[in-house]
Amino acid sequence: MRIRATVAAVTGALALSALAVPAAQAVGTSSPSHADIARLAQAARHLDSGTSAYTGSVGAVGDPYALDLTFSNVKVNKGKPIVAGISNAVSAPVTYTVTHAVGIDVNAGDFYMDVELYRGSSYDDPTGLLIGDDWPTCTAVSTTQDTCTGTIDIYPHDDLVNADATTWKAGGYALDFNGQDPTDENLDMSKVGFASQGDLATTKLQRYSKLTVNAAPEPVKKNKTVTVTGSLTRANWETHKYAGYTNQPVKLQFRKKGSSTYTTLKTVTSSSTGALKTTTTATVDGYYRYSFAGTSTTPAVNATGDYVDVQ
Repeated sequence: MRIRATVAAVTGALALSALAVPAAQAVGTSSPSHADIARLAQAARHLDSGTSAYTGSVGAVGDPYALDLTFSNVKVNKGKPIVAGISNAVSAPVTYTVTHAVGIDVNAGDFYMDVELYRGSSYDDPTGLLIGDDWPTCTAVSTTQDTCTGTIDIYPHDDLVNADATTWKAGGYALDFNGQDPTDENLDMSKVGFASQGDLATTKLQRYSKLTVNAAPEPVKKNKTVTVTGSLTRANWETHKYAGYTNQPVKLQFRKKGSSTYTTLKTVTSSSTGALKTTTTATVDGYYRYSFAGTSTTPAVNATGDYVDVQ
């Protein structure tokens, strides 16, 4: 889920009070959404954008106090890139550890905490933010430490543009309302604890790729030419279609019948439409496929081998 990456250029309690009551909600009648709390944390970071963690004066009217809590051991999607197509939702697991002062209960009903993804120059002023649908599940390992599991939930059709295929960073925040209702328009932010921490981990977000192959004729006479065609495409998050990935090196590989190993015959470059075409000499029965090694924005992919009977 993506939320708006910036807040209005206001400071102090005004920035927070503007977000304390979710729009179209009656005061105190419902719980804030995940996105509402994420925006509130974002506004709190803007109060002191000179650092990655809020360090305002404890007890200042309208300003949250610094919460004694830090994040560590953050791992996004088990260390693998997150790959998204054009329509299906993607849920990437996030695991981490939080260390905090004795007495802080991260599972309390008035305590909100999460690790999210951001891109841009800093967590305080990101270009984009991606969050999860649900709050994390945390298990205490001591009076001062918890291990947590959450998700980043991405809806490509609504959340992504092609520029999002890049490296994202993980950032974490925590808000302790200390018994107050987060939706109360008279919320006293000076009684709210806040912690924020950026640069916790990195992950790549990539555009799903597809690769096809067709070898012809089938069957073919021994030592005659086989023409191998195919197409390399990847998700376009703006048109919501798959488009040709142009000018990319793709290997033509062959696996002899009865073998489990492919060997590379040659390298072909995809055309302006992502098309692939080359020829080779058929000597024995086997499977032809194209293999793409991937780039920073697009994952590696292998076509399913196409069998050719040599007579």
